[in-house]
Amino acid sequence: MFIEGKRVAEGIREWVRREVEGLRGRGVEPTLAPLLVGGDPGAELYFRTKRRLAEKLGIRFRGVELPGDVPQEEVIRVVRGLGGDEGVHGLFVEFPLPGHIDPGEVVRAIPPEKDVDCVHPVNLGKLLFGGAASGTYAELRAREDMFLPTTPQAVMELLSAYGVGLSGKEAVVVGGGAVGLPLSVLLLREGLSTVTVCDRNTPDLGAVTRRADVLCVAVGRPGLIRGDMIKEGAVVVDIGVNPTPGGIVGDVDLDSAGEVASYITPVPGGVGPVTTALIMAHTVQAAKRLS
Repeated sequence: MFIEGKRVAEGIREWVRREVEGLRGRGVEPTLAPLLVGGDPGAELYFRTKRRLAEKLGIRFRGVELPGDVPQEEVIRVVRGLGGDEGVHGLFVEFPLPGHIDPGEVVRAIPPEKDVDCVHPVNLGKLLFGGAASGTYAELRAREDMFLPTTPQAVMELLSAYGVGLSGKEAVVVGGGAVGLPLSVLLLREGLSTVTVCDRNTPDLGAVTRRADVLCVAVGRPGLIRGDMIKEGAVVVDIGVNPTPGGIVGDVDLDSAGEVASYITPVPGGVGPVTTALIMAHTVQAAKRLS
């Protein structure tokens, strides 16, 4: 059975619409300012998608596009300028950045209170502070003083919406990067069960993934996970977004995996719509805090 991200995203979007209307009634115009550097196809896709959704929800979109050969100092200058603009509530950078730009230097220039994608060390530190037992996912998402990383949060929203419990189960996250690591923390906080983090180079990867009751994949490798690498009845969340000549595909081979999994997210239409909706929700959250 498919986990329909569009359905879950619509619930978030309805909340955003109501909150935007309330803010506008107070004279506050929620404003989102993403930065796109270069022409990466995936980054361009997300930039355009966010523009369309912001316009539909009544959020002002002040996107900035820079050429791929722009100096790092100019990127940081633009980020700091947007961060210091009182009319901007949400700020984030589309990744990946061109190779000559240090992502760490760029994200540290984002004010934590406007960091709606939760990439700044201060916001990531709040997620980790206190250890895994200091708050469930539900408790964390209810806090007004912090953002959660949007893509990991989208995964948790999907699991919750479809009644996928984590207690006593084993979750495996394939991909130890910017998505996989914070997702593993959220999974551990929610279920206090076994969470394994591995990557595409893990020896005998299939032996690890076949242990998973909940398998989350975020590596950027089309079709890496096949049906024979999945436990019968597992829940599979495909976070990969890979542009190919035939269209956008995930990291999981959907046809073979769908024969084994009890639930699986399609690509597109799974995690992506929820991630984008959460960016808008975080922008509203920031507008409420900053106004």
